[in-house]
Amino acid sequence: KVQDKLLKECHDPAKMCLTDLRISHWEEAIQETIGGEANRDLAAECYFLWKTTRLQNLTLAEDTRSMLTELRRGLRLLLLTNGDRQTQREKIEACACQPYFDAIVVGGEQKEEKPAPSIFHYCCDLLGVQPAECVMVGDSLDTDIQGGLNAGLKATVWLNKSMTAPVDISPVPHYIISSVLDLPEVLQKMEHKINAKLGNGHMASSNE
Repeated sequence: KVQDKLLKECHDPAKMCLTDLRISHWEEAIQETIGGEANRDLAAECYFLWKTTRLQNLTLAEDTRSMLTELRRGLRLLLLTNGDRQTQREKIEACACQPYFDAIVVGGEQKEEKPAPSIFHYCCDLLGVQPAECVMVGDSLDTDIQGGLNAGLKATVWLNKSMTAPVDISPVPHYIISSVLDLPEVLQKMEHKINAKLGNGHMASSNE
């Protein structure tokens, strides 16, 4: 029940702090499950236990760390996430992923979040690159893929772990992978396509 509430959560920091909102989720879920009167103290205890346990178990897998280290030798990497500033910064700290990225951007700290083009263009500026030189990799069609398309990025890569994609995917990503570890292979394909186009162009000019 709590998970359902988190998925539907709409949070306005100006009206309520996130901690109070999430304690309310637990309060409602407990009441819906066992009935009786609302118990704010029990809800708060559950929330903090859930949050602490969650952060303790947030880790970046060894193979993912190796992949990011390898990619960063030739590419600039940026982590872009939507969400509340405090919550996302706590997660970033817990999984210790800062060393693997050139920059980290949290939507809750910006004027607009994904899929708004502005936050993607801000990321491009941070890296000192053009949108047409960037690839967006993410698991959300609505924010990651749509955002990448809105911003005019070079390509979008949808991470679909279930690989049971709907018949009509919308928006349409340029590439689909079932594991983030498939990313280097996709990037190689992109590079081969670019090299092939450059090769064809060179041949055409030589013939002329």
